[in-house]
Amino acid sequence: MKAVITVIGKDTVGILAKVSGVCANVQANVAEVTQSIMQEYFAMIMMVEIDKMTCSIEDLKNELAEVLPEMQIHVMHEDIFNSMHRI
Repeated sequence: MKAVITVIGKDTVGILAKVSGVCANVQANVAEVTQSIMQEYFAMIMMVEIDKMTCSIEDLKNELAEVLPEMQIHVMHEDIFNSMHRI
């Protein structure tokens, strides 16, 4: 099983490190990452494997929000993500 994490906000040093650190702490394995910086804004989409994760998706989102309160963060199970984007 996988989840999709999106992070958007003003670019600062260490965003990727903070997100991947939280993921590592809860055993969510980072499978893929794409990120972009547009002027002073940072945008990232991360796919994480959650089979061995030690918390709920909601808890993961809350932990990410604690370490990056200035960013917009969304965490969604891949099944929900796929359903939302199916025509």
